[in-house]
Amino acid sequence: MSTLTKALIILLSVVSLVLCGSVLTYVANADNYRKKYDAIRADRDAAVKKGESATKQLNENIDRTDREKVELNSQIASLERRIEQLKADLTEAERQKALLQEKVNSWTAIVMDFSKTTEDQGQLLKSTLDELRSIQAEQIKTDKELKQTTTALVEKMAIISTLESRNKRLLEERTDLNGKLNQLLRQYGKTVAPVASVTREKTPAQPAPPMPTAIDIGLKGSVTAVDSKHSMAEISIGTAHGVKENMKFHVTRGDEFICDILVLDVDTERAIGILDLVQQMPRVGDKVSTNL
Repeated sequence: MSTLTKALIILLSVVSLVLCGSVLTYVANADNYRKKYDAIRADRDAAVKKGESATKQLNENIDRTDREKVELNSQIASLERRIEQLKADLTEAERQKALLQEKVNSWTAIVMDFSKTTEDQGQLLKSTLDELRSIQAEQIKTDKELKQTTTALVEKMAIISTLESRNKRLLEERTDLNGKLNQLLRQYGKTVAPVASVTREKTPAQPAPPMPTAIDIGLKGSVTAVDSKHSMAEISIGTAHGVKENMKFHVTRGDEFICDILVLDVDTERAIGILDLVQQMPRVGDKVSTNL
């Protein structure tokens, strides 16, 4: 047997061994490759499904984005119209502001003039009130003097009336006595001689007797109720204390003159009158008297 043949036999044996090993290795790993193939195929199918789902989601997102874009464009257009309207309103508001500012300036000037006029009127009113208070004080003084004079006059008239009544009574008694004397003298053939007028002797002037002086009534009380709406007040004294209708009471608070109350209605323990010469509204508790 030649060397070449031997070499070929050896080479064939080695190749057979290698092939056997390869077959054994393939047979041993065939199941592993199948499993890997199935796993890879499953992964591919899952990846394909995920791709399809992702594509679908992408399309949905694109559609939603388009819709939102349309809505946003509509909102932008509406906001732009709103901005234009607000600009127009702002322009109109600025115009109105300018007009109002002109009116404010005009009213400011009018208010300043009115304030000056009011101040002047206030000064005039103050001076008028001062003059009025002075006149009222003088009137109160005059009323007091008039009241005293009236009281004295009433007393004098009462004295004159008393004297006239007494004189009339004396004349009647004198006539009656003359009649009785004539009747008595006629029984004896005589009559009363006429009385000759005799000039009265001049005597030194004598001082006139003192005239009766008027005395103050001196009634005092306090204000118990005030009706400012009807300018009336109630006092705490009445007929039991000597109060009569048309009496005037002076209301004071401390040393301050408040007003007068002219009595209209009198009860036993109270009287109601109307306010007069009001300097201030009286309050419950203010003092009242017939004499200041």
